[in-house]
Amino acid sequence: MRVAIVINTSWNIWNFRGSLIRALQGAGHEVLAIAPPDDYSARLETELGCRFVPIRMENKGTNPVKDALLTRRFYDIYRREKPDVVLHYTIKPNIYGTLAAKLAGIPSVNNVSGLGTVFIIKNLVSKVALGLYRFAFRFPKRVFFQNDDDRQLFLDHGLVRPEITDLLPGSGIDTNKFRPAATFVRHQPFTFLMIARVLYEKGVEEYFEAARLVRAAVPGTRVQLLGGIDESGNIGVKRAVFEQWLQAGHVEYLGTSDNVAAHIQPADCIVLPSYREGTPKTLLEAAAMGKPIVTTDVPGCRETVVDGRNGLLCQVRNGPDLAAKMLQVLRLDEAALAAMGRSGRQLAEQKFDEQIVLNKYLRVVEEVLPRSH
Repeated sequence: MRVAIVINTSWNIWNFRGSLIRALQGAGHEVLAIAPPDDYSARLETELGCRFVPIRMENKGTNPVKDALLTRRFYDIYRREKPDVVLHYTIKPNIYGTLAAKLAGIPSVNNVSGLGTVFIIKNLVSKVALGLYRFAFRFPKRVFFQNDDDRQLFLDHGLVRPEITDLLPGSGIDTNKFRPAATFVRHQPFTFLMIARVLYEKGVEEYFEAARLVRAAVPGTRVQLLGGIDESGNIGVKRAVFEQWLQAGHVEYLGTSDNVAAHIQPADCIVLPSYREGTPKTLLEAAAMGKPIVTTDVPGCRETVVDGRNGLLCQVRNGPDLAAKMLQVLRLDEAALAAMGRSGRQLAEQKFDEQIVLNKYLRVVEEVLPRSH
């Protein structure tokens, strides 16, 4: 059978869906990767062995004429490539890809991997988006959510029928690939690491404020940031503003990397002060590698932390509270830090192992496919 995976960037498929592609291939399915072309498109073919099909898509735009044309582009690809089932991720594939799949007579399965700014900022665009979700989500065979808050929000707004919804533990984590170091080491100086794109909604501004406060309290503490600069739309921090923040000297910017584990390993604590998430993979990676976590008490993030056990929860949009929680972790002795790390590893194994995600997807694909023939 031919299964199409559709996301808003090739990087997203390569970074988050590689295990799913291999699992589908292992079950005997052919996999198509449909996304806008970028530096990772060729790697989908050479490293993951799936056929790449490019599509033009503006990820941030909300122009209804352009979006109608996007539906047509999805429809043309689905009619030409004839997948037996389409797996959609991210907002535009979830909405316009689903409409195109319905028109093409192809069953679809959607994944709401986070609500972005639609539910964070209340404006005309968010109202339109809600209406589009309500219309498009009449058609998928299954809609996966990555936390129960998001699922409940969709149900409360009447955007989806409860019987087609299901929960996933994010995109899961490969607990064999991401493992703690053989022996626990507390680094000198103590090192915090945030892994996220440089977006306001990820809490980057609060992280810089917290870094200043933490380093004032404990000079020499290292506070690092790993992630790409994204100036598109109104949510990205402009490069000039970001460089001005860096000049204060409290945060080390590490750029981007394809080997996140290599940056997590020498860190003592992973921080993510995001405003809202699906289930952030970076925190699952941190937990699997036995690293304490400081993150916000918001949907998606709070699922990754049992407060006081494997990390601490802080208030959202509150730099001083974030700093207080970071200092609380920094002041733990080595035994308490190691215990936090062990609790995180246990949580990753029991609740977030990617095999849970892969099994659900393999099952739903098998359920959907017989009815399509």
